[in-house]
Amino acid sequence: MSKATSHINVDKTGQEVRSVFPKENYKIMVAGLAIVVVGFLLMMGGNSNDPNSFKPEEVYSFRRITLAPIVIVLGLVVEIYAIMRRPK
Repeated sequence: MSKATSHINVDKTGQEVRSVFPKENYKIMVAGLAIVVVGFLLMMGGNSNDPNSFKPEEVYSFRRITLAPIVIVLGLVVEIYAIMRRPK
């Protein structure tokens, strides 16, 4: 089997079953999903014991306002690359 047809499998009945993407693309998609999850985890937090107090330095920190959205967009770019990538 050549690399270009590596996403063709044979099921129990002997018929060929084609995957939508090759295995490598799925690995890249999982990595992109993990990057998106990390971005959302960076955006979390800010739990306060006192509901009457507001700490803008926690809510409007660099991590939540700048870093987390950049990481999420980076994960989405990885997802787009995984979908558009053609096998060699």
